Amino acid sequence: MNNGNPWRLDGRIALVTGGTKGIGRAVVEELLSLGARVWFAARTAADVRSAQSALAAKGEVHGIVADVTHPADRARLATEMKAEGRLDVLVHNVGVNVRKALTDYSDEEVARILDTNLTSVLLLSRELVSSLSASGAASVVHVSSTAGITGVRTGVPYAASKAGLIQACRTLALEWAHDGIRVNAVAPWYTRTPLVEPILGNPKLLQRVLSRTPLGRVAEPEEVARAVAFLCLPASSYVTGQCLVVDGGFSVNGLTWE
Repeated sequence: MNNGNPWRLDGRIALVTGGTKGIGRAVVEELLSLGARVWFAARTAADVRSAQSALAAKGEVHGIVADVTHPADRARLATEMKAEGRLDVLVHNVGVNVRKALTDYSDEEVARILDTNLTSVLLLSRELVSSLSASGAASVVHVSSTAGITGVRTGVPYAASKAGLIQACRTLALEWAHDGIRVNAVAPWYTRTPLVEPILGNPKLLQRVLSRTPLGRVAEPEEVARAVAFLCLPASSYVTGQCLVVDGGFSVNGLTWE
């Protein structure tokens, strides 16, 4: 299926949620460059059409309008993958956030963040497990965050949901190993995406981020996408239940060398 090259995904079938912007879009492009046939999902029809048109020249790509928090849309994604016969790569990328103190959140805001970032991942994974099992060597990647492993000012619901994704990957790695399904996560630090534009566009906040980042800059979406892609490749066939931190050194920055 990949001509024996562990660094290629030729002939593999992939699904990326939240695939029209930011890290998700970069993941779609990276998987296409490695030879995969890529399905991507997003809520907004105009965004899906635009991405589909822009990506068509890069490989075989299929956009589908779907909100992964809706049962009917999850079922539709599962139906599409069953029609394909199998699913080799699943990247859970969709995510939302509202940054404020816990006491300032409404019940609805907490529910929306948890439903989008964590619950939908568990339920969509459940819907797709038969297609992943049919692969015989499937890879699932959760796009988590450094907010899931250390304290940062992102808001409690977001941090809790991202920590949940990491623990879910560990538990599912054990649960699904006998079906040949690997499950891993990546945990990016600040990355140049629409989700963090309010932070990166504020010079004072940006300087605080950079001051804690040994590499001295934020990540570009393609840098995170390459880490995701590695976990999808046959080259990482003995890696499961792990969280790959992509943070420019932030998480190990105690006392810096100067």
